[in-house]
Amino acid sequence: MKILFQGDSITDAGRDRSDIHNLGHGYPLYSAENIKAAFPATEFEFINLGISGNRAENLRDRWTEDAIDVDPDVISILIGINDTWHRAGDKNWMPHEYFEECYRGILERLKKETHAKIILLEQFLLYVPDKDFFHVDLDPKIQITRKLAREYADVFVPLDGLFAAASVGRAPTDFAADGVHPTEVGARFIAEHYLEAFKKLGLC
Repeated sequence: MKILFQGDSITDAGRDRSDIHNLGHGYPLYSAENIKAAFPATEFEFINLGISGNRAENLRDRWTEDAIDVDPDVISILIGINDTWHRAGDKNWMPHEYFEECYRGILERLKKETHAKIILLEQFLLYVPDKDFFHVDLDPKIQITRKLAREYADVFVPLDGLFAAASVGRAPTDFAADGVHPTEVGARFIAEHYLEAFKKLGLC
């Protein structure tokens, strides 16, 4: 069974890009470990093609080679924080309509051109004071992601909400020091929920 991880730096996680099977040191690595442990009788191929700095439009532009041609059985997508962060400096926010157009385009292609089951992971921001103003733009885009998940995803992982709940009574920076890039604790937290999402597909 071929499982493809797609997204930005949270997925990339320092992987060796010369080897598509190198999973980096983030949630793809721990998710693969969890899945293999849970389903030892199944043979898996795990591929990580996340690229640091990517936005939804970057996925769209590389989607043929890095998703459609890979022909995965399962694809997971975690994208969207850079669509806010990269415009935060001057608050010249990316239009929500453009974000949705790019994201919808890649999901539509998956449905039409592959047999892949889709796990959609929500973009997230843990509380750190210097990025709190991101929510003006981020929150509407999270709602777009949720809407697209209802339309296209086989399973949805609401990471922003899950991290918010987990941060009650615990420092958010335990999960991501800068609010975005997970610590090992944060990456393992995502991986726990990734395994539960994978189980819901009923493929094993």
